[in-house]
Amino acid sequence: MPERTESESRKLLRRLRDTLATTGGGQDRLDRITHLIADSMGTEVCSIYLFRDADTLELCATEGLKAEAVHQTRMKLGEGLVGRVARSGLPVNTANAPQEKGFRYMPETGEEIYSSFLGVPIQRVGEKLGVLVVQSRTAREFSEDEIYALEVVAMVLAEMTELGVFAGDGDGLRALHKQSVMIRGGTGQEGAAEGRVWLHEPRVVVTNPVADDPLTEIERIREAVGKLRVSVDDLLSAESLDKDQKAVLEAYRMFANSRGWLKRMEDDIARGLSAEAAVEKEQSATRARLEQVPDAYLRERLHDLDDLSNRLLRILTGQGADTGATMPENPILVARNIGPAELLDYGRKLKGVVLEEGSVGSHAAIVARALAIPLVIHADRIVTEALNGDQILVDGDQGIVHLRPEETVARAFRDKIAMQAAAQQRYASLRGLPAQSKCGTVTTLMMNAGLMADLPSLDGSGAEGVGLFRTELQFLVRNKMPQRAELAALYARVMDAAHGKRVAFRTLDIGSDKVLPYMKPQDEPNPAMGWRAIRVGLDKPGVLRMQLQALIRASKGRALTVMFPFITELSEFTTARGQVLHELEREKALGHTIPARVEIGAMLETPSLAYAPRAFFELTDFVSIGGNDLKQFFFAADRENERVRRRYDTLNVSFLNFLSQIIARCAETGTPLSFCGEDAGRPVEALAFAALGLRALSMRPASIGPVKALLRRVDLAEARAVIDRAIAEGAESVRPALMAWLADQPE
Repeated sequence: MPERTESESRKLLRRLRDTLATTGGGQDRLDRITHLIADSMGTEVCSIYLFRDADTLELCATEGLKAEAVHQTRMKLGEGLVGRVARSGLPVNTANAPQEKGFRYMPETGEEIYSSFLGVPIQRVGEKLGVLVVQSRTAREFSEDEIYALEVVAMVLAEMTELGVFAGDGDGLRALHKQSVMIRGGTGQEGAAEGRVWLHEPRVVVTNPVADDPLTEIERIREAVGKLRVSVDDLLSAESLDKDQKAVLEAYRMFANSRGWLKRMEDDIARGLSAEAAVEKEQSATRARLEQVPDAYLRERLHDLDDLSNRLLRILTGQGADTGATMPENPILVARNIGPAELLDYGRKLKGVVLEEGSVGSHAAIVARALAIPLVIHADRIVTEALNGDQILVDGDQGIVHLRPEETVARAFRDKIAMQAAAQQRYASLRGLPAQSKCGTVTTLMMNAGLMADLPSLDGSGAEGVGLFRTELQFLVRNKMPQRAELAALYARVMDAAHGKRVAFRTLDIGSDKVLPYMKPQDEPNPAMGWRAIRVGLDKPGVLRMQLQALIRASKGRALTVMFPFITELSEFTTARGQVLHELEREKALGHTIPARVEIGAMLETPSLAYAPRAFFELTDFVSIGGNDLKQFFFAADRENERVRRRYDTLNVSFLNFLSQIIARCAETGTPLSFCGEDAGRPVEALAFAALGLRALSMRPASIGPVKALLRRVDLAEARAVIDRAIAEGAESVRPALMAWLADQPE
């Protein structure tokens, strides 16, 4: 076959475009395309395989193989040479296919007589759609020019597949973004919601993959890349950037200024692609290469490449972040990831959030809890699968997302939401009643908060106070350190909204997963056990002093409760407590009104503090068990690691025995003790804690009703007997025994 010229490539794409523009069904179009490609490339065979599901390829059209094999021949991802192309996203080119490693013989196709094989992926920005194959009897490898030509054709097929041009009756011909999809992720925030997709970064749709005038398209791509380079330089000149942000933007600049990147796109345009299609082809090809790289850092650069390519596409198409689309009713936000300030901008308009990334302790998760909306994290490929306006069901309890669900699934889901709503109505009737068990024991139920938006829940949920007010959110959503006057005004509004109920303000808990955008990040191998929380406060006393001054001034003579996070030993607490006393004296000397009463407490989040000298328990005004951190350190199970965070049961006997020791130590010194964290809001766990002797629990507002309802219908002494019996019998967890006992209790 003679070497293909650029004009011949453009001619092939024009013929392909004309074929796609003709009327007919999806199968008819595919059949004509395989004939066209085989004829143009001088091969006996051209076949198109499309995914019928995430793991299975189906032969959807062929020129040269047996017609009866169409829609009958299927193979798993990675199976045979076609499956290998699909898995790797890279071409396979061989002169002797039957002798190639991994070759799979499929007798129903009659392909054994064909020796040469060239397969290229049909893919679009990380979305694998299928494989395009040409074969011939002559034993030869295809030239680089032929590979390139077939890749360009595959790019156009990918765009057309995305637009539903080949939709038909076969499984492999189902229209994209029309099928029901269930994605299993992780729980970031519990709850259930039904709504419509609202993409944080809308997809750029390329409707013109083939262009007639390459010179005009090359001029367009050069002009757009020039604008992109200027915009990246402008971003880099911002003074508020931290080291990580600069590193990402430097990677952007490296890509944007790469001559090779621009030349490859210009070459694609010369072959007949439009500027937009050339950007996506290069993005897909680079993605496929980077996904094969074992270096995790280099694989992470995929995000940089995607962001940069999407910026370039928006410049070319004019499809900015604001596409003019109207946010649907009951919007469910879908994004790869999102910062706390951006999520707060959406506010309570959102019914739920679904992220491809994120973590249980991320800023987004904290804000989602504050907004009381379900959050699913690690929802793989959701951004690729979802389109604005798609129906979506978010099950934050199970960490499951149903996209474009079947009606039977939607009906069952609505039943679940209705049952939850009915339960909330029942709980509302308990709002003004105490959490008093049948034995007469009263448990104080408080709520966790971090935003002013949380405070209306104080009355609505029946909480008796705020057991934890996270002060770091006000620092995280800003690009610079907040001023003392700003914080004082905010804390005063919080106290005003509490109407005299106790609010425990936790001082700044940053570090680990919560890094301030304007603070130099610390490169630590294990940040959860590194420079964080009170350690930062004691090493940066200016920030701690400023926050304490703001809290004292906000109190305006009212009672003030301050709680220090991540205290691990007595000396840390005495130093931090000394700071409060010093600031009280200073404010008094300045003539400012000081609080009528000050409580100074500590969060017990590491096992070490449970064994602190008796002097600690005598000195502190109260102790709050930080259950989320304490559990991860007790079991040595990182709560950000989905493989292990659910591995260990809170009702494990060893953990309950440890809690019992803490309860006993606080009882000896008369130190008030509470439990704060996710487990406090789970009714069975809350029952176990109350039975062990914990008399105060702090949880998200929505959990107060279910916990109160359960505590009011049981006898804690009986529950304690069940726990003790299970421990005596050598049980690893008391959960089975408690659940069996609860099943026999009257409603």
